[in-house]
Parts: sequence; structure tokens; C-alpha cells
Amino acid sequence: MPSAEHTSVHQERPVVRPTHQDEIAAAGSELIGGRSGRWARLGSGPLTPVRVVALVAIGMFALGMVQKVPCYNWAWFRGASSQYTHACYSDIPHLFVGRGFADGLVPYFDRLSGDMQYLEYPVLTGVFMQIAAWLTPGGSIQYREQLYWMVNAGMLLICTAVMAVCVARTHRRRPWDGLLVALAPAFALTATINWDLLAVALTAAAMLMWSRQRTLAFGILIGLATAAKLYPVLLLGPVFVLCWRAGKWREFFVATLGAAASWLVVNLPVMVFAPEGWKKFYTFSHDRPLDFGSFWLIISQRTGISIPVDTVNTASTLLMFFFCVCILVLTLTAPRRPRFAQLVFLVVAAFILTNKVYSPQYVLWLIPLAALARPRWRDFLIWQACEVMYFLGIWMYLAYTTSGDKHQGLPTEGYQVAIALHLLGTLYLCAVVVRDILMPERDVVRRDGSDDPSGGVFDGAEDVFVLGHAAAHPSRHAVPAVEGPRVEWGAAHPPVTDRTGAHRSAAD
Repeated sequence: MPSAEHTSVHQERPVVRPTHQDEIAAAGSELIGGRSGRWARLGSGPLTPVRVVALVAIGMFALGMVQKVPCYNWAWFRGASSQYTHACYSDIPHLFVGRGFADGLVPYFDRLSGDMQYLEYPVLTGVFMQIAAWLTPGGSIQYREQLYWMVNAGMLLICTAVMAVCVARTHRRRPWDGLLVALAPAFALTATINWDLLAVALTAAAMLMWSRQRTLAFGILIGLATAAKLYPVLLLGPVFVLCWRAGKWREFFVATLGAAASWLVVNLPVMVFAPEGWKKFYTFSHDRPLDFGSFWLIISQRTGISIPVDTVNTASTLLMFFFCVCILVLTLTAPRRPRFAQLVFLVVAAFILTNKVYSPQYVLWLIPLAALARPRWRDFLIWQACEVMYFLGIWMYLAYTTSGDKHQGLPTEGYQVAIALHLLGTLYLCAVVVRDILMPERDVVRRDGSDDPSGGVFDGAEDVFVLGHAAAHPSRHAVPAVEGPRVEWGAAHPPVTDRTGAHRSAAD
């Protein structure tokens, strides 16, 4: 009798071909000769799907660097307005001087001159910035700023490759979904604005580890990602609610302890030896007034009322808590356990929507999650179009505010429209994901009978705790009918149904 390894569902099922399921992907494939044929050997040869996704992502990153050429050559150094009118702004060269790296100051330990006394970034991002500064050669200050951006771009390119490979490998049978990430226009435009790709790559690696049931590795990577940016800690929320429904409490505690330990290893030396510098990121985040991209800014500008920072902080926290409770109820009452990637996307999107600031590079947080939660080109491109409009809107608005009497750019009302487009695009994608959770037969990932390819220990697990009649007695629509091999959700050893209708265990 063959082993379970040789009869696993993953090995029996072929790679999903998006051109056979997605009308946009099918139309786009005409540019390269049309959809793949019946006898195409996908995954063989040197250009495997994962390698193709990584190469495309690197190519798009390079195009994003080309888009920054006007600023690299002159606009960063000749007044504020030019870098906005060319939409090629980046924090990286400006903070090389503004945060003391050009002067050899050590972040968190050495005090800065001016209003910002210490570096306002988490510790692991500060380490990333410092390593880039060490790799930057000498010369004139403008030359060093240019090379500092170039060195950082090279390091962020590595993060891009890691992110692309991890997303392409998270859903074993759907590697081509990684092209959603690689070809995302907002990714190319925002990749080198700031250092967010470090946290994004670590988060993507963490989700890959979770899909492989490597719980401790997932926790360690989440801790490292949180040491680079705050948002990755939110992934522990979906782990908690899904572990509650599936009764997988051991995995939750292992992941949480791993995250806490790795975060502490990175932060503890700075906490002990430079406490004032270490606290700056948290005090800055708390004291920062409402800023670009948030619906709070629209309210303030439309009403003419300056909303106090403490009021915005409290309201944002309560609103985020409300959305988290809604996601908890959704998880426990859904007719079928939501996929891990779906909940992660919803939680991070809720954080973005309720936050008091939305910098254009924050879209990078959602791009890999959206590709895993809703791998459908139409919905993804609608959302991306809204984000590109916001990307252009914020720079044109800043050009307007810095152009003096010339008033070149986008006025306040136009910028408010750009913010609204960003908010509506994100809400639209959230609504589609929620619909997939409530109507699992609409979920393209589950269309072939899969349960939760990125769910790790949740994939095929039975429910232990649910709320409501729909979850306790799921309708026949909760499990899509498919032809060929499929997983019957909820079985301890998923039986496989062949084309003759005979049932056999995956372990037979």
C-alpha cells in the first residue's frame, strides 16, 4: 500500500491555471500567446512559476526605480515642489541627512538636532537604515544621498524577491497568484518611498511558514516583522480567533511566545541602553496629529475643526476594536471557517482604514495579503486603480501646497476625492472578501474543493466552537461541488473522491 506522502492531495492535484479560471488573466495572456494548453508542462524547466513571479517582481521594482530618475538626478535637491510634480518623492535620501546618518550618528543612542530628537522608526528598521549607511561611500552630500537611496534600493530589492517567492509558494497549487503582487502598479510606484518592504517581506515569510505548519518559525518571523513595523503583530489576532474555532490553542501560544521572544531579542539591547531613543517610535506614533490619507483629515478639512490628537487616538482605537469584534463574530458564525489569509487581510485593512494617517507606501502592507485573500484580477485591479489615483493625488496636493501663488497641482477638494477613492477601493475589496466568507462557494481558492491552503493547522481541521445555526449546520453551498479529486472539509483524514465516485482515505 503506498504511503500517505505519495497519495497526498497536494501531489495528486495539478497547479491551478489562472488563464482557465479568470477572464482578465485569460485576456492578458493573449499578449504572450494565449492561455496555457492542455499538455503544457507547468512547473518544469528552468522557468518555474515561482521563478517567473520573482523575476517579474524584480522587473517591476526596476521600473519603479526608473520612475524615480527625475528625483534622483535633480528634483530631490532643488526645492520641494519638483519632487511632488514628478511624483517621485522618497523619504530615504532626505532622512540620510535629517536623521544623522550622513554625520555618522548612531540611531537611538545619539541625540539629533532639531524637533526630532531621535530616530522615529522601530529598531529593526533602524538597523536596516544603519547598515545601508555603512555601505554608502563618501563624497559630496548630494552624491552620498543618491548612493544611500541606491544602496537601500538594492537591499529592498532583496526584500522584494523574498516577498514574491513567499507569496507564490504559500498556496501550493496557486503559485501564479503571485503575479498579482509582482505586477501590482502600486507596488512599483511605492517600493522605494520608505523601508516598509522589510516588514512586508518578513510578514510574507511568516505566512509561508504558517502554511507549512511551522508554528514557531511563524511566531519568530512575526516578532521580527513587528520589530520593523507595528502592523504585523495584528496577524496574531486571526490566529487567535481561528484557533478558538478549531481548538488549536497550543499553536496559538507557541506562535505568540515565539513572536514575543524574537521581538524582545531585537528590542531589549536598545530598550536597556538607549531607552529614550527606543521610546521615540511609540511616542511619535501616539503624539502624531491626524495626517495625510485618513478620513479623519477629510472630516477636519470639511468642518474646519482641528480635532485633538487624543480624541483621534481614542476614536481610532475604539473603531479598530469594533471592527475586530465584527471579524471575531464573522469568524465564529460563518458557515465555513474563514481562510487565514482572508482574516489577515481584513484585520490589516481595518487598521489602515481607521488609522489617523495613510502614507502612500502603506499599500505595500495589503498587496501580498490581497493576492492570497482574493486572487481575482478584476477585483485586485479595481483596488489598485484606486491606490494609483491616491498615489498621484497626494503628490499633486503637496505640489499645490508648496507652489506658493502659482497653485500648481491638486487643491484640497481634489485631494479629498483621492482619499475617498483609496478608502472606497479598500472597502470594496474588504466587502468582496467578506462575501467570500459568508458564501464560500464564491471563493476562487475553494472552488476546487480546497479548504485553507495557507491555513497550516487549520487546513481540513474540524470545528470545535462555533456560534449560530449557519456555522453549526452549514448549507450544502458551504462546500463547492467539483469534479475530480477534492478534499471533504472537516474530516480528520480528508477522503479523496475520484471520478468514479469511489471514496478512499488520503492515508490509504
